[in-house]
Amino acid sequence: MVQNDKLLNYLHLHFIVFIWGFTAVLGALITLEATPLVWYRMIIACGLIYLYIVWKKIKLKFKTLTLLGFSIAGLIIALHWITFFAAIKASNVSVTLAVLSTGAFFTSLLEPLFYNRKIIWYEVLFGLFVILGLYIIFDVETHFFLGIILALCSAFLSALFSVINGKFAVKYPATSISFWELLFGTLCITVFLFASESFELSFFDVSKTDWLYLFILASACTAYAFIASVHVMKWIKPYTVMLTINLEPIYGIILALIILGDTEHMSNQFYYGALIILATVILNGIIKTQNRRKSKNIMGH
Repeated sequence: MVQNDKLLNYLHLHFIVFIWGFTAVLGALITLEATPLVWYRMIIACGLIYLYIVWKKIKLKFKTLTLLGFSIAGLIIALHWITFFAAIKASNVSVTLAVLSTGAFFTSLLEPLFYNRKIIWYEVLFGLFVILGLYIIFDVETHFFLGIILALCSAFLSALFSVINGKFAVKYPATSISFWELLFGTLCITVFLFASESFELSFFDVSKTDWLYLFILASACTAYAFIASVHVMKWIKPYTVMLTINLEPIYGIILALIILGDTEHMSNQFYYGALIILATVILNGIIKTQNRRKSKNIMGH
């Protein structure tokens, strides 16, 4: 029975990562520009998570300083999603997801600053491999220059968000953090849209197809995937979680090739560059997890 539960949770994790991979494809299918797309995504997801919080009676009250921290993280995640979808619009899903994989190395550069630890030599080496992979992609996909730059910005913002959120996650309930960050992110985009006078009638003229894709994006890919991932991580070892999450770009690129077709077919050189980045990210994760296991064993003895 325990073995079956473990298998079910493992399959559940793969399903969640598969859903995350599908996020980029939805971004390509939705005809809205990146900023209104993210605004709709965040406001719908925020409402759905609030309903879950009311149902589960989860605490939402925090100190003002803590809420200020959530608001900064909310702005960062909003900017991450805007640059992510803008990168897809400026290039395609394959390019965006390949470049977004560099987020793991931005994290390795940011962690020493936020957690006061030394820079690890192999992370610098792996960083050079990532730069090589990016150079190969830049070299052959010069017409996607803007998309690549936007995806790099998105990867950096994703890393910054994960490092900041790592400090919150150990102190507060994950669902509460998510709600406040989504709410503050939505407010930040709303202020920008008001300031730029973007709230015209055309802004709310969304097609039925886009509404359907937006609801799938906000419910399945945001609210559900977040809550489900928190649940699954209670039952599966971090090592397995890390390896599975690194499959997200692969799932996304395969889904894009199947659903979007010709717009996603790239040159062989692109796939070599993407493979170097993905292999380096996975290898970095394996070494990190093994080192953590060793340090735990030493402490245990």
